[in-house]
Amino acid sequence: MALRISQVEVWAAALEDRPGAAAEKLDALAEAGANLEFIVARRTPKKGGGVLYVTPVLGKDVRKAAESAGFAVAEGLHSVRVDGRDEVGVGARMTGALAEAGINMRGISAAAIGDQAVWYLAFDSEEDAGRAVQMLRGLDAS
Repeated sequence: MALRISQVEVWAAALEDRPGAAAEKLDALAEAGANLEFIVARRTPKKGGGVLYVTPVLGKDVRKAAESAGFAVAEGLHSVRVDGRDEVGVGARMTGALAEAGINMRGISAAAIGDQAVWYLAFDSEEDAGRAVQMLRGLDAS
């Protein structure tokens, strides 16, 4: 199981609950040249509106555009990106190994296209994300 594993910085922006809110934020990033690999939007019913998560936000111009569009590094959200071949049970092996190591995830998003898959694992602390990277690299080597 050959996996590429890295910690990633996820950015977030508040969204108004109206048509076009996400498009406006993403347009600002696209105009600055952002090549996003991950986009997730969630409603926040208790607060109204929602939140838009993106990564990566790379380069001076893209970071400036992101900040101007209301994005900031998602505080308290520490993410690990894992990508590799889509094989039966890979997600189960990864999450099982994290559980055995006592590392609690706060969220997971994953997708497979063709024979490739990508997982974004979210943790509450930088320490947990770092432990997860080390544990997953060990799993990858086995």
